Amino acid sequence: MAEIRPFCMPKWGIEMTEGTLAEWKVGQGESFKRGQLLCLIETAKITNEVEAEFDGVMARILVPEGGDAHSVGTLLAVMASADAGEDEVEAFIAAFKPADTSTAAKGGDSAAPAPVANAPAQPRVIETNRPISPEALKLAQESGLDIEPIEGSGRDGRITLQDVHQALRSPARPVLQGALKVEAEGPVFASPLARRIAALHGISLAGLTGTGPRGRISKADVLALVPAPSASTSAFGAPFVAVANPPSVTRFDSVRKVVAQRLTEAKQTIPHFYLRMSARVDALIALRKTANLVLGTKASLNDYVIMAASRALARHPDVNVQVHGQEIHSFAHADISIAVASPKGLVTPVVRQADRMRIDQIAAASSDLITRAKAGRLGMDDMAGGSFSISNLGMFGIEDFDAIINPPQGAILAVGTITREAVEDGDGFAFESRMRFTLSVDHRAIDGAAGAQFLATLKNLIEAPEDLFA
Repeated sequence: MAEIRPFCMPKWGIEMTEGTLAEWKVGQGESFKRGQLLCLIETAKITNEVEAEFDGVMARILVPEGGDAHSVGTLLAVMASADAGEDEVEAFIAAFKPADTSTAAKGGDSAAPAPVANAPAQPRVIETNRPISPEALKLAQESGLDIEPIEGSGRDGRITLQDVHQALRSPARPVLQGALKVEAEGPVFASPLARRIAALHGISLAGLTGTGPRGRISKADVLALVPAPSASTSAFGAPFVAVANPPSVTRFDSVRKVVAQRLTEAKQTIPHFYLRMSARVDALIALRKTANLVLGTKASLNDYVIMAASRALARHPDVNVQVHGQEIHSFAHADISIAVASPKGLVTPVVRQADRMRIDQIAAASSDLITRAKAGRLGMDDMAGGSFSISNLGMFGIEDFDAIINPPQGAILAVGTITREAVEDGDGFAFESRMRFTLSVDHRAIDGAAGAQFLATLKNLIEAPEDLFA
């Protein structure tokens, strides 16, 4: 007897409720081996690779890649042994019942609703494998629109609601009125520009006496006859007409939903306070240039900030904490979460035990995490944990900003750009390079004095960077 197994939306972590099928690596009807990569599934900010647990054939794919998110337990595909027939697969799909994950009371199934008399005609059902948003599909069905010619503007060619609206619009056709009629030369003696202006404003030059040589009509003569434009009239006399300006609506994807939920929770439940400080970085810039040559690495200034912050956290463990309800969890080593803007939104991969690393090791670890974050290839292990966060917007020219704490962590360091500032130097002035830092602190777990002492240590390490290698 053929062996048939369901492949459902898996559940990773207690907070996961849905996922998105990003890409199938095995097509329908193709065979696979145990350990072979079957598909990629996006959950929150992470793309998970799903490997086969046995040898088999991808008998039927029910959820195409690149569509909407599906709840945990949704039947995504059917896998079977090589001897399974189409009838057996169809029967398995028809009899399959997903696990009930709802919290509703189980008081028995309700009776199916009776058909309504004189019900309106149902819209035409569109069958397509192309990625399309639910709202766009609904509008296309109601309007009877053929979606095949539409070129989707969403991610991976997904058809959006705006694409359907644009397709339903009639193409604009310009009204061609031919060449502009200009009075022909004759008894009227006028300059070409004067004739052009007169034609634009519908002014007849017949009988007009010009002020130019031999009575020639000039531009000034014609402009004197042009009425002053009103507030609703353009320079050429055509009235201004406002056109419809509908917004372009984009729904939150799974990543943006999680980011919005976590940031809202953080601002509503965590009592933030902010400590600001600037540090001179001329010595750090010079040391970085020399160290990169000596060590053969490409450590960035942000890597040195990570190094300095991790060393400061080792000296001030009361800042290197997480808050879990009524408990404060302290850590012996600094696991630094670095904020990265990826195509899927803001992600915070973790540089593990940065306080124990050399600068070349920090540079290699952060570069690898940033590269994989921008490619959407971070795993759950890359994101979990973290005892302190660093968010750097200096590369965008931002001088300073206040970052939102990444729960359950107790603090986050916002790093601004480097600016040149004039300082007093003896009887004159000199310029130095300075970088601004803002520490956002959870006041439930970290006192102001503890945060200030941490920043003072960080400032000393930035301004005397040789201490980082002591």
